[in-house]
Amino acid sequence: MTMASQNTARAAELISARLERLPMSRWHVKARVIVGAVTFFDGFDQLMIAYSLPQLAPKWGLTSTDIAWVIAIGGIGMLIGALAGGWLADRVGRLNVIVFSLALYAVMSLGMALTDSLLLFLVFRFVQGIGLGAEVPVAASYIGEITKAHGRGRFVLMYEVIFPIGLVASAIVSAWMVPNFGYKWLFALGAIPVVLLPLLRQLPESPRWLASRGRMDDAERAMTQIEHEVSVKYGKPLPEPQPIEGAAQQVQRARFAELFQGVYLRRTLMLATIWLTAYFVNYGIASWLPTLYRKSFDVSVDTALHYSILTSVAGLIGCVIVALLIDNVGRRICISASMVLCSTMLFMLAATGADTATKVLFWSAGSALFVFAVNMALYVYTAELYPTRMRALGCAFGGAAGRLGIVVGPLVVGFVLDRGSSLSVLFTMFAVVSLFGAAVVAIFAVETKQKTLEEISR
Repeated sequence: MTMASQNTARAAELISARLERLPMSRWHVKARVIVGAVTFFDGFDQLMIAYSLPQLAPKWGLTSTDIAWVIAIGGIGMLIGALAGGWLADRVGRLNVIVFSLALYAVMSLGMALTDSLLLFLVFRFVQGIGLGAEVPVAASYIGEITKAHGRGRFVLMYEVIFPIGLVASAIVSAWMVPNFGYKWLFALGAIPVVLLPLLRQLPESPRWLASRGRMDDAERAMTQIEHEVSVKYGKPLPEPQPIEGAAQQVQRARFAELFQGVYLRRTLMLATIWLTAYFVNYGIASWLPTLYRKSFDVSVDTALHYSILTSVAGLIGCVIVALLIDNVGRRICISASMVLCSTMLFMLAATGADTATKVLFWSAGSALFVFAVNMALYVYTAELYPTRMRALGCAFGGAAGRLGIVVGPLVVGFVLDRGSSLSVLFTMFAVVSLFGAAVVAIFAVETKQKTLEEISR
């Protein structure tokens, strides 16, 4: 390593040390709220398709397979967006990608509201999915990088809870708006997040990312801005930064192949498996529930949407619980145990016959309590397992595996239903997938609680 490279690496280490010594402050909360608001609308937009399907299906005469593809087309866009967003975020910055993603999915939601063409609707949904897929993992990387090791799990997950709040809000608003005003007004609401663009521009770029790219002057300016806001509100001088053991920084561009090299191979394969299985189960069930209530039990649109609200609320409760527990219990136990409990709920639903809407509501809400918790925990956990120069790329790959689950889950449901299989068979399948994901995490996951990002990446 040349002398210039050594000096840059030492400066990058100092940036990390300065971030680690910052007390939690109103600046951290402000950043969490602004980026969290973006994530809220991401969650709000993501499940609007599920709540509009009871009207969309009869409008266009959709079969179960057609419905599955209407759901899945957005997931395909999310998969592409997750990979592209992570790749771009490691090159052009976290905030630039968040801003672009927000604008993209807001405009596409408006397009979905204005068209009566099924083809155009699907095109807009696909492109919207690209924005939705890119935003959440990149935002998680940003929040993780501005947070110190102590209490990071709780801080990041309390930020991530805004996503399931968006899902709940989507369910509540849909239950009122779709029956009374129609699905178009629901999608029109998806354009609201453009008002957040000026607020995002007020935030500094991640100093860790800037330092990892060798942009030390920019990193210094961003760090100075953060320190000034924290010290003013902290009311006293900041403590001196302390050296971080194992904080050596590699100032170079990440390569996709690195995700599958050295210690990262095991981490990447483990993460891809749990992201895929958790989202296969969660989205496969959640995206179909309103339609299942209508098609299988002939309940009204109002009732189907109100039942879906209860499932989303159960998921939100699970997210809050895991946020409070994850720093004490640890990532591996929280994720694997939640998947086992989710599997238990689904096995119980299958065993009872899944022959009434209330049975499906009760047990699916129980499964949502645990699988939503896993989905949230994965954002903080994935961001911890890679060094700064490839963190967004690692989050994007995990997110892409989750988006693959979003694509495959609904398609499998449509395939199973079109072949006349019972709901018991369907929920048994989801239970087995949940159990498999739990086993992979229990065996192959590494624990990261209370460690700095630099220690974990060694």
